[in-house]
Amino acid sequence: MSLVWDPWDPGYTRAAEDDGPGTESNATVDPDVERPVASWQALPAPAGLRPPDVVLFVDGVLRNDARGWFIEPDGTSHPTLAASYAAGVVRTDARRGVAEVVPRPQVQRALLSPATGARAIGAAPARYTAHRVPGGTKQLDAALRTLMRALEVAVTRAARDGTGDDLIVADGRLHRHRELPRALGCVKTQTGRYLPPALTSVVTSLPPGHRTPVFRLSSLYSWYLRLPGSAGGPWSGIVRVECSGDLPVAGAVELADLSAVTLPRFASNPYKDPRAPQNLVPVAGLERRLRGLLGDPRLLHRLVRAASTADAAADTAGVAAGAPGTG
Repeated sequence: MSLVWDPWDPGYTRAAEDDGPGTESNATVDPDVERPVASWQALPAPAGLRPPDVVLFVDGVLRNDARGWFIEPDGTSHPTLAASYAAGVVRTDARRGVAEVVPRPQVQRALLSPATGARAIGAAPARYTAHRVPGGTKQLDAALRTLMRALEVAVTRAARDGTGDDLIVADGRLHRHRELPRALGCVKTQTGRYLPPALTSVVTSLPPGHRTPVFRLSSLYSWYLRLPGSAGGPWSGIVRVECSGDLPVAGAVELADLSAVTLPRFASNPYKDPRAPQNLVPVAGLERRLRGLLGDPRLLHRLVRAASTADAAADTAGVAAGAPGTG
Protein backbone atom coordinates (compact mmCIF):
# COMPACT_ATOMS: atom_id res chain seq x y z
CA MET A 1 0.00 0.00 0.00
CA SER A 2 1.41 3.38 -1.00
CA LEU A 3 0.96 6.83 0.54
CA VAL A 4 0.70 9.86 -1.76
CA TRP A 5 0.58 13.47 -0.51
CA ASP A 6 -1.30 16.38 -2.06
CA PRO A 7 1.12 19.17 -3.12
CA TRP A 8 -1.35 21.93 -2.14
CA ASP A 9 -1.08 23.77 1.14
CA PRO A 10 -3.27 21.61 3.43
CA GLY A 11 -4.84 24.71 4.92
CA TYR A 12 -6.68 25.45 1.68
CA THR A 13 -8.94 22.44 2.14
CA ARG A 14 -10.41 23.76 5.37
CA ALA A 15 -13.09 26.36 4.78
CA ALA A 16 -14.28 28.37 7.76
CA GLU A 17 -17.86 29.58 7.65
CA ASP A 18 -19.01 32.49 9.76
CA ASP A 19 -22.67 33.32 9.23
CA GLY A 20 -22.77 35.98 11.92
CA PRO A 21 -25.21 36.35 14.79
CA GLY A 22 -28.12 37.05 12.44
CA THR A 23 -28.40 33.40 11.38
CA GLU A 24 -30.99 31.56 13.43
CA SER A 25 -29.79 28.38 15.14
CA ASN A 26 -31.81 25.18 15.34
CA ALA A 27 -30.57 24.44 18.88
CA THR A 28 -33.14 23.86 21.60
CA VAL A 29 -33.35 26.99 23.76
CA ASP A 30 -35.22 27.66 27.02
CA PRO A 31 -34.82 31.31 28.13
CA ASP A 32 -36.97 30.91 31.28
CA VAL A 33 -34.21 29.45 33.44
CA GLU A 34 -32.95 32.19 35.73
CA ARG A 35 -35.93 34.50 35.29
CA PRO A 36 -39.02 34.69 33.06
CA VAL A 37 -38.67 36.15 29.59
CA ALA A 38 -40.78 39.18 30.56
CA SER A 39 -38.17 40.07 33.22
CA TRP A 40 -35.07 39.77 31.04
CA GLN A 41 -32.66 42.65 31.54
CA ALA A 42 -28.95 43.39 31.84
CA LEU A 43 -27.61 41.99 35.11
CA PRO A 44 -24.54 43.33 36.93
CA ALA A 45 -22.44 41.10 39.13
CA PRO A 46 -23.65 41.04 42.75
CA ALA A 47 -22.08 43.77 44.86
CA GLY A 48 -19.12 42.53 46.88
CA LEU A 49 -18.60 39.34 44.82
CA ARG A 50 -14.87 38.59 44.54
CA PRO A 51 -13.39 36.81 41.55
CA PRO A 52 -11.51 33.60 42.27
CA ASP A 53 -7.82 34.08 43.00
CA VAL A 54 -6.81 31.30 40.61
CA VAL A 55 -8.13 31.14 37.04
CA LEU A 56 -7.00 28.51 34.54
CA PHE A 57 -7.20 29.56 30.90
CA VAL A 58 -7.16 26.59 28.52
CA ASP A 59 -6.56 26.58 24.79
CA GLY A 60 -5.61 24.20 22.04
CA VAL A 61 -4.36 24.72 18.49
CA LEU A 62 -4.12 22.39 15.53
CA ARG A 63 -2.59 22.49 12.09
CA ASN A 64 -2.79 20.29 9.02
CA ASP A 65 0.75 19.42 7.97
CA ALA A 66 -0.10 17.30 4.91
CA ARG A 67 -3.06 15.68 3.21
CA GLY A 68 -2.91 12.71 0.91
CA TRP A 69 -4.14 9.19 0.23
CA PHE A 70 -3.26 5.65 1.17
CA ILE A 71 -3.59 3.66 -2.06
CA GLU A 72 -4.30 -0.08 -1.91
CA PRO A 73 -2.73 -2.51 -4.42
CA ASP A 74 -6.12 -2.74 -6.16
CA GLY A 75 -6.22 1.05 -6.61
CA THR A 76 -8.60 1.83 -3.75
CA SER A 77 -7.65 5.17 -2.18
CA HIS A 78 -8.24 6.41 1.37
CA PRO A 79 -8.02 10.08 2.39
CA THR A 80 -5.23 10.68 4.89
CA LEU A 81 -4.34 13.60 7.12
CA ALA A 82 -1.07 14.29 8.93
CA ALA A 83 -1.58 16.96 11.57
CA SER A 84 -0.02 18.51 14.64
CA TYR A 85 -1.91 19.73 17.68
CA ALA A 86 -1.05 21.20 21.06
CA ALA A 87 -2.76 22.25 24.28
CA GLY A 88 -1.76 24.24 27.31
CA VAL A 89 -2.99 26.11 30.37
CA VAL A 90 -2.18 29.58 31.69
CA ARG A 91 -2.61 29.69 35.46
CA THR A 92 -3.22 33.20 36.79
CA ASP A 93 -2.88 33.66 40.56
CA ALA A 94 -3.97 37.01 41.97
CA ARG A 95 -2.51 36.18 45.38
CA ARG A 96 0.98 35.81 43.94
CA GLY A 97 0.51 38.30 41.12
CA VAL A 98 1.70 35.85 38.47
CA ALA A 99 0.53 34.22 35.27
CA GLU A 100 2.39 31.11 34.19
CA VAL A 101 2.00 28.25 31.75
CA VAL A 102 1.55 25.05 33.77
CA PRO A 103 2.27 22.26 33.26
CA ARG A 104 4.47 22.22 30.18
CA PRO A 105 2.30 22.49 27.04
CA GLN A 106 1.81 19.20 25.23
CA VAL A 107 2.40 18.73 21.49
CA GLN A 108 1.22 15.65 19.64
CA ARG A 109 1.06 14.58 16.00
CA ALA A 110 -1.41 12.26 14.33
CA LEU A 111 -1.79 10.39 11.06
CA LEU A 112 -5.51 9.87 10.48
CA SER A 113 -6.95 7.62 7.80
CA PRO A 114 -9.65 4.99 7.27
CA ALA A 115 -7.03 2.68 5.75
CA THR A 116 -6.63 -0.53 7.77
CA GLY A 117 -2.92 -0.62 6.99
CA ALA A 118 -2.19 2.92 8.16
CA ARG A 119 0.75 3.08 10.55
CA ALA A 120 2.86 5.69 12.29
CA ILE A 121 5.41 7.56 10.22
CA GLY A 122 8.41 9.70 11.08
CA ALA A 123 10.55 9.83 14.19
CA ALA A 124 10.41 11.92 17.37
CA PRO A 125 9.86 14.81 17.65
CA ALA A 126 8.08 14.53 14.29
CA ARG A 127 6.46 11.12 14.73
CA TYR A 128 2.85 10.92 13.60
CA THR A 129 0.85 8.31 15.52
CA ALA A 130 -1.63 6.38 13.40
CA HIS A 131 -5.36 6.69 14.15
CA ARG A 132 -7.86 4.72 12.08
CA VAL A 133 -10.89 6.91 11.39
CA PRO A 134 -13.69 5.51 9.20
CA GLY A 135 -15.15 8.01 6.76
CA GLY A 136 -13.95 10.83 4.57
CA THR A 137 -12.22 14.18 4.94
CA LYS A 138 -14.85 15.66 7.27
CA GLN A 139 -14.54 12.69 9.62
CA LEU A 140 -10.75 13.07 9.69
CA ASP A 141 -11.06 16.75 10.60
CA ALA A 142 -13.62 15.96 13.31
CA ALA A 143 -11.42 13.22 14.76
CA LEU A 144 -8.47 15.61 14.89
CA ARG A 145 -10.54 18.13 16.86
CA THR A 146 -11.59 15.35 19.24
CA LEU A 147 -7.95 14.43 19.87
CA MET A 148 -7.08 18.07 20.58
CA ARG A 149 -9.99 18.47 23.01
CA ALA A 150 -8.98 15.33 24.88
CA LEU A 151 -5.46 16.76 25.21
CA GLU A 152 -6.92 20.04 26.50
CA VAL A 153 -8.78 18.18 29.25
CA ALA A 154 -5.65 16.19 30.15
CA VAL A 155 -3.48 19.29 30.58
CA THR A 156 -6.27 21.00 32.55
CA ARG A 157 -6.48 18.11 35.00
CA ALA A 158 -2.71 18.25 35.45
CA ALA A 159 -2.80 22.02 36.10
CA ARG A 160 -5.36 21.95 38.94
CA ASP A 161 -3.97 22.12 42.45
CA GLY A 162 -6.84 20.25 44.08
CA THR A 163 -8.09 23.08 46.27
CA GLY A 164 -11.37 23.29 44.36
CA ASP A 165 -11.65 27.09 44.47
CA ASP A 166 -10.18 27.85 41.03
CA LEU A 167 -12.11 28.58 37.84
CA ILE A 168 -11.50 27.01 34.42
CA VAL A 169 -12.04 29.14 31.31
CA ALA A 170 -11.80 27.14 28.09
CA ASP A 171 -11.40 29.11 24.88
CA GLY A 172 -14.43 28.33 22.73
CA ARG A 173 -17.15 25.78 23.35
CA LEU A 174 -17.11 23.82 26.60
CA HIS A 175 -17.02 20.36 24.97
CA ARG A 176 -15.34 17.79 27.23
CA HIS A 177 -14.48 20.36 29.89
CA ARG A 178 -18.05 19.95 31.10
CA GLU A 179 -16.69 16.86 32.87
CA LEU A 180 -14.70 19.13 35.21
CA PRO A 181 -16.15 21.21 38.07
CA ARG A 182 -16.19 25.02 37.87
CA ALA A 183 -15.52 25.06 34.14
CA LEU A 184 -16.68 27.65 31.62
CA GLY A 185 -16.52 27.81 27.85
CA CYS A 186 -16.00 31.32 26.45
CA VAL A 187 -17.13 31.74 22.83
CA LYS A 188 -15.72 34.93 21.36
CA THR A 189 -17.19 34.70 17.84
CA GLN A 190 -20.98 34.68 17.57
CA THR A 191 -22.08 32.64 14.56
CA GLY A 192 -25.72 31.93 15.34
CA ARG A 193 -28.76 33.64 16.81
CA TYR A 194 -30.18 31.57 19.65
CA LEU A 195 -32.67 34.05 21.11
CA PRO A 196 -35.81 35.73 19.75
CA PRO A 197 -35.50 39.40 18.69
CA ALA A 198 -36.87 40.81 21.95
CA LEU A 199 -34.19 38.99 23.96
CA THR A 200 -31.46 39.61 21.39
CA SER A 201 -31.98 43.32 21.99
CA VAL A 202 -31.13 42.73 25.65
CA VAL A 203 -27.84 41.18 24.50
CA THR A 204 -26.88 43.98 22.15
CA SER A 205 -27.71 46.67 24.74
CA LEU A 206 -25.62 45.16 27.54
CA PRO A 207 -23.33 47.66 29.31
CA PRO A 208 -19.73 46.52 29.86
CA GLY A 209 -19.44 44.03 32.72
CA HIS A 210 -23.13 43.07 32.55
CA ARG A 211 -24.63 39.78 31.48
CA THR A 212 -27.94 38.38 30.35
CA PRO A 213 -29.93 35.95 32.47
CA VAL A 214 -28.91 32.31 32.19
CA PHE A 215 -30.76 30.29 29.55
CA ARG A 216 -30.77 26.66 28.52
CA LEU A 217 -28.99 25.89 25.26
CA SER A 218 -29.49 22.23 24.34
CA SER A 219 -27.62 20.29 27.05
CA LEU A 220 -25.79 23.32 28.48
CA TYR A 221 -26.50 26.52 30.37
CA SER A 222 -25.43 29.72 28.65
CA TRP A 223 -25.47 33.53 28.94
CA TYR A 224 -24.03 36.55 27.14
CA LEU A 225 -21.56 38.98 28.68
CA ARG A 226 -20.15 42.26 27.36
CA LEU A 227 -16.48 42.88 28.04
CA PRO A 228 -15.10 46.40 28.63
CA GLY A 229 -13.26 48.34 25.97
CA SER A 230 -15.67 47.57 23.14
CA ALA A 231 -16.61 50.40 20.81
CA GLY A 232 -18.35 49.51 17.61
CA GLY A 233 -21.34 47.51 16.46
CA PRO A 234 -24.06 46.06 18.68
CA TRP A 235 -22.18 42.76 19.09
CA SER A 236 -18.81 44.35 19.80
CA GLY A 237 -17.28 42.97 22.97
CA ILE A 238 -19.95 40.28 23.39
CA VAL A 239 -18.93 36.78 24.44
CA ARG A 240 -21.22 33.85 25.02
CA VAL A 241 -20.33 31.84 28.11
CA GLU A 242 -21.51 28.30 28.83
CA CYS A 243 -21.31 25.77 31.63
CA SER A 244 -22.44 22.20 32.26
CA GLY A 245 -26.15 21.56 31.99
CA ASP A 246 -25.87 18.95 34.76
CA LEU A 247 -25.58 21.67 37.40
CA PRO A 248 -28.57 22.90 39.39
CA VAL A 249 -29.84 26.27 38.19
CA ALA A 250 -28.38 27.96 41.27
CA GLY A 251 -24.95 26.54 40.40
CA ALA A 252 -25.16 27.87 36.85
CA VAL A 253 -26.20 31.32 38.12
CA GLU A 254 -23.27 31.31 40.54
CA LEU A 255 -20.86 30.63 37.68
CA ALA A 256 -22.53 33.31 35.55
CA ASP A 257 -21.96 35.87 38.30
CA LEU A 258 -18.35 34.75 38.68
CA SER A 259 -17.81 35.18 34.94
CA ALA A 260 -19.07 38.76 35.17
CA VAL A 261 -16.45 39.70 37.80
CA THR A 262 -13.65 37.58 36.33
CA LEU A 263 -13.55 37.76 32.53
CA PRO A 264 -13.57 41.58 32.19
CA ARG A 265 -10.26 41.69 34.09
CA PHE A 266 -8.61 39.79 31.22
CA ALA A 267 -10.14 41.61 28.23
CA SER A 268 -7.58 42.50 25.57
CA ASN A 269 -6.83 45.94 24.10
CA PRO A 270 -7.41 46.85 20.43
CA TYR A 271 -3.94 48.33 20.00
CA LYS A 272 -2.44 44.94 20.90
CA ASP A 273 -4.98 42.48 19.51
CA PRO A 274 -7.29 42.86 16.48
CA ARG A 275 -9.73 40.46 18.15
CA ALA A 276 -10.03 42.65 21.26
CA PRO A 277 -11.62 42.62 23.71
CA GLN A 278 -13.00 39.08 23.28
CA ASN A 279 -9.62 37.41 22.77
CA LEU A 280 -8.64 37.30 26.43
CA VAL A 281 -5.04 38.27 27.17
CA PRO A 282 -3.91 34.92 28.69
CA VAL A 283 -5.51 33.02 25.79
CA ALA A 284 -3.83 35.22 23.17
CA GLY A 285 -0.40 34.68 24.71
CA LEU A 286 -0.95 30.94 25.10
CA GLU A 287 -2.13 30.59 21.52
CA ARG A 288 1.04 32.26 20.21
CA ARG A 289 3.21 29.96 22.28
CA LEU A 290 1.35 26.82 21.23
CA ARG A 291 1.56 27.68 17.55
CA GLY A 292 5.29 28.17 17.91
CA LEU A 293 5.61 24.74 19.52
CA LEU A 294 3.93 23.02 16.56
CA GLY A 295 7.14 23.46 14.56
CA ASP A 296 7.92 24.79 11.11
CA PRO A 297 5.08 23.72 8.78
CA ARG A 298 7.25 23.62 5.65
CA LEU A 299 9.87 21.47 7.33
CA LEU A 300 7.25 19.10 8.75
CA HIS A 301 5.59 18.80 5.35
CA ARG A 302 8.92 17.74 3.83
CA LEU A 303 9.61 15.32 6.71
CA VAL A 304 6.19 13.68 6.30
CA ARG A 305 6.74 13.17 2.59
CA ALA A 306 10.27 11.86 3.13
CA ALA A 307 9.18 9.49 5.92
CA SER A 308 6.40 7.94 3.86
CA THR A 309 8.75 7.54 0.87
CA ALA A 310 11.34 5.81 3.07
CA ASP A 311 8.70 3.46 4.53
CA ALA A 312 7.44 2.58 1.07
CA ALA A 313 10.99 1.82 -0.08
CA ALA A 314 11.58 -0.40 2.97
CA ASP A 315 8.38 -2.32 2.29
CA THR A 316 9.33 -2.82 -1.35
CA ALA A 317 12.79 -4.05 -0.39
CA GLY A 318 11.32 -6.44 2.15
CA VAL A 319 8.86 -7.93 -0.28
CA ALA A 320 11.57 -8.30 -2.92
CA ALA A 321 13.72 -10.21 -0.42
CA GLY A 322 10.86 -12.52 0.43
CA ALA A 323 10.40 -11.00 3.91
CA PRO A 324 7.14 -9.64 5.33
CA GLY A 325 6.51 -5.89 5.17
CA THR A 326 7.20 -3.68 8.13
CA GLY A 327 3.52 -2.80 8.64
